[in-house]
Amino acid sequence: MESRRLGTNGPQVSELGLGCLGMSDNYGPADEAESVATIRAALDGGVTLLDTGDVYGMGHNELLIHEALRGRRREDVQISVKFGGLRRPDGHWSGFDCRPDAAWNFLSYTLKRLRTDYVDVYRPARVDPNVPIEETVGALSEMVQAGYVRHIGLSEVGVETLRRAHAVHPVADLQIEYSLISRGIEDAILPTCRELGVGITAYGVLSRGLLSGHWTQQRETTDRDFRSHAPRFQGENLQRNLALVEKLRALAGERGATVTQAAIAWVAAQGQDIVPVVGARTRAQLTESLAAADLKLSADDLAALERIAPPEAVSGTRYAEWQMAYLDSER
Repeated sequence: MESRRLGTNGPQVSELGLGCLGMSDNYGPADEAESVATIRAALDGGVTLLDTGDVYGMGHNELLIHEALRGRRREDVQISVKFGGLRRPDGHWSGFDCRPDAAWNFLSYTLKRLRTDYVDVYRPARVDPNVPIEETVGALSEMVQAGYVRHIGLSEVGVETLRRAHAVHPVADLQIEYSLISRGIEDAILPTCRELGVGITAYGVLSRGLLSGHWTQQRETTDRDFRSHAPRFQGENLQRNLALVEKLRALAGERGATVTQAAIAWVAAQGQDIVPVVGARTRAQLTESLAAADLKLSADDLAALERIAPPEAVSGTRYAEWQMAYLDSER
């Protein structure tokens, strides 16, 4: 596993990161023992970047990571944490709170659950419309000075917010959805990140399993599975998107790869400043995903993938309407 740096001043991390959300939330039931085994297998396979959020399973995900890291050296792993999400006991979202006092409170609980003295990258999960980004980043800067946080990140922000935040304190990376079929960052956000020296941690590289090559029209989901409400997984949208995946499968097969591997390798090939975060929940999924690091796509391969899946080819938005409203990056 090779490494990449998150931005000009950020940490050196593995070229692929592991997103741990699905082990605790959003995608239906998960096996806790298998989740811990998957995190450990990722670390053994050279992955050093673990991505989580305090709201994932309402603390469960951080506790899971602590268990997986038991007996390992803390300095060998970079942990990226999102904060600010508010939820009720039934799991429903109730907004975001990124006030400085709230940020400090969230951090205190995160450090306790992770059993660590610091977080490598700390970031607001979304922009709080009631709090200027300068105030939130100002609090994060104080955390850096105090040694509780090593680097500051952002998530799903647009160009203006990114510039304002970066003026307060250098931003290591922007975590944002980026995949072969979600390419909205290419117009303005990605060029701005490169201008400022801000790295990209790309999540949703498989579009929540849609690009995995394992999704079918007949697959059933539970109400607690994010995809049961996601527009890209509904009705005619799903039919058209799966037809697109079959075309990608044929091309990937010609290169001796799976759709999963081709989709991850495409994101990784977009620049050394981009780190794909794969959301494997099992060791089998992880093994398939990590093999993407060995898949070197030529310029012709990349062009062929983009001809099959141009930005306008996907059907349906990446989130439901109410969730899209939280995305500063889409304004």
